[in-house]
Amino acid sequence: MDTSCAPQGPKLLGPSNSGRPKMPSFLRVPGAARVKNKRPSAVQITAEQILLEARDQRGTELRPPKRKIVDSEELAERRVRKRKEFEDMVRRAASPSVWLKYARWEESQRDMARSRSVFERALDTFAHRDHTLWLNYAEFEMRNRSVKHARNVWDRAVAVLPLVDQLWYKYIHMEELLGAVTNARQVFERWTRWARGPARRAGAAAWKSFVKFELRYGEVGRARDIYERLVREQPRPGAFVQYAKFEMKHGEVSRARRVYEQAMDVLDPEDEDAELLLLSFANFVETHKEVDRARAIYRFGLDRLPMAKTKELYSNYLAFEKMFGDQKRIEDTLMMKKRLLYEDEVTSNPLNYDGWFDYLRLEESLGNKDRIKEVYKRAVSNVPPAEEKRYWKRYIYIWIMRALFEEIDAQDVEQARAVYRDCLKQIPHRKFTFAKVWLMAAQFEIRQKNLKSARQILGNAIGMAPKGKIFKKYIEFEMQLGNIDRCRILYEKFIEWDPSNCYAWLKYAEMEKNLRETDRARTIFELAIAQPALDTPELLWKEYLNFEKDENELGRTRELYERLLDKTKHLKVWISYADFEASAGLRNEDTGCEKSKNAIKNQDSLMERVQRSRAVFERAFDYFSNSAPELQEEMSILLKEWLGKEISFGGIGDVSLVQSKTLRKVMRKRPIPTEEHCSRRFDELADGMVADEVGMTPKIMKAAYEWKKRKSGGFDTSQSLTDIPKWHDTAGVF
Repeated sequence: MDTSCAPQGPKLLGPSNSGRPKMPSFLRVPGAARVKNKRPSAVQITAEQILLEARDQRGTELRPPKRKIVDSEELAERRVRKRKEFEDMVRRAASPSVWLKYARWEESQRDMARSRSVFERALDTFAHRDHTLWLNYAEFEMRNRSVKHARNVWDRAVAVLPLVDQLWYKYIHMEELLGAVTNARQVFERWTRWARGPARRAGAAAWKSFVKFELRYGEVGRARDIYERLVREQPRPGAFVQYAKFEMKHGEVSRARRVYEQAMDVLDPEDEDAELLLLSFANFVETHKEVDRARAIYRFGLDRLPMAKTKELYSNYLAFEKMFGDQKRIEDTLMMKKRLLYEDEVTSNPLNYDGWFDYLRLEESLGNKDRIKEVYKRAVSNVPPAEEKRYWKRYIYIWIMRALFEEIDAQDVEQARAVYRDCLKQIPHRKFTFAKVWLMAAQFEIRQKNLKSARQILGNAIGMAPKGKIFKKYIEFEMQLGNIDRCRILYEKFIEWDPSNCYAWLKYAEMEKNLRETDRARTIFELAIAQPALDTPELLWKEYLNFEKDENELGRTRELYERLLDKTKHLKVWISYADFEASAGLRNEDTGCEKSKNAIKNQDSLMERVQRSRAVFERAFDYFSNSAPELQEEMSILLKEWLGKEISFGGIGDVSLVQSKTLRKVMRKRPIPTEEHCSRRFDELADGMVADEVGMTPKIMKAAYEWKKRKSGGFDTSQSLTDIPKWHDTAGVF
């Protein structure tokens, strides 16, 4: 059967003749064309050659055909069309350049009225502030010889824009070309009147041009009158220098000198041209061989002008002194060079307070008080950028140095008071303060015998930024004046501000103790130890115990020791308690007669003291044995003290009691673990303590008893316990 015409379905992908499967056309990715010949061409094409060929093949530019106007109707039609284009342009983008093109086109058509109308429309629309449009308008009138119209335009232009010097120059130039000198002078008068107002510095060109105008016509007297008006209305250094040079040029030396002297009377040191004036004056007098006068001018400028504006003046002065001065003057001038170096340093980095310190020391060594005050004022004006105390520590010392200078060197009390006041206002007391400044301000008022102001300053310090140092000095100040009630109030404020400060409690109680106010002092101590937190509670308890001992309140002292032991079981507390019991009731101030009368009574009380002291040691030993067995070192120290105390008791002391409580050293072996878990190595450990550790060798004990026997032949019960050597003293005998 013939199947050539039968419809065939899609062909299945199968192996091709080459053995590889065929890929559908829609899945094929175009690859790079194969290059058969990869050899370089014999003729290489460069970019320059391509550009040259492009320029040669460029055709002629297409230009619109030229049209020739043959009759008036066609000309009128073209003018209407052109005017419509300009009107559309100024309506779409009304810029001054479009209006100017419009007006010039009307001028080219010799239609002056229309051109003038275009200028007026432009000025009325928005461009009255554009001086270029005014200039073109006036030049348009001048080209067409409309003098009256030109004057009108110039008058309107300088009235609208009086600060544009070009309009005035062009206006005056037109009048000079016309030979109207009087009119030009009137224009200058109007210009200088504008220069007297807010634009006085910008109007310096008006006065200078006015003088040149008069000199062109030989009117020297008029020019001098103009300078007189200038220095009277604008007494600036630059104006005086110009006037003086004018007089020198015309040979009027006396007039020039008078001008310089007048300038020095009205000189403002802050003016930027002050240095120029002084240099000009110094060169003037130096030219006329007035050396002393020139030196005085240089010194005047260096003393009055700010240091940043005297670099050129100083260099000229140094050259002047090298030429005319002696060795001392040259050295003084070189010292001023250091001033310039410091000035550059503090100007480049005003927050470098070390540089300010060096600068101030230099100025103080030179001794010019006015300049020293100026440098201090500049230094304190550089406030640290951040309100952090570490940035203010160096800065605040500048204020302190300034206040001391005003008080001691300048002898200006009011100024020193103002410095302290300004310094305290400058410090941000809400974040941090400086107690030194408060105290120095108060001490300054005390030196001036103004106690009320001193109290006010210290009171403000306590109210705004309380500090412990301020409280201490304020209390000391009132104590010297004998104001006890004020001291009590201040101590209460001190304690209220910082109840954990043991210093305040101790000083308050000490004051009451010195005043023999025993109940007040005891109350203060009770309030102090009742505080939940204290910075040094051990000092407070110690002073309270000493206070009760001095008052011979044995019962209160024992009660205090018991209360202290409830809070802490420290070894020193136990030892102090035992020492107290051993010496309770002794009077070191008793005479020998009193001792003999009270010998029997003392013998009875001695046994009681020994028993009480021994009981304290017993309690301490029980505590360290049962409650704190790990404190072996404290146990050793306790036994040593106990042994020393028993030795000091003499015949009634029981050393065996301490010996029975000593522990023997017990040696035991502990296996050392190894990797095989079956170690044959052992380490020796010691538990307890030997008698030698507490100083109880038989030799020392025997020596102590023999020494005591040789000294007194027995123990004297009336002897004070303080006369009996401690156990460590007996060891040194042998």
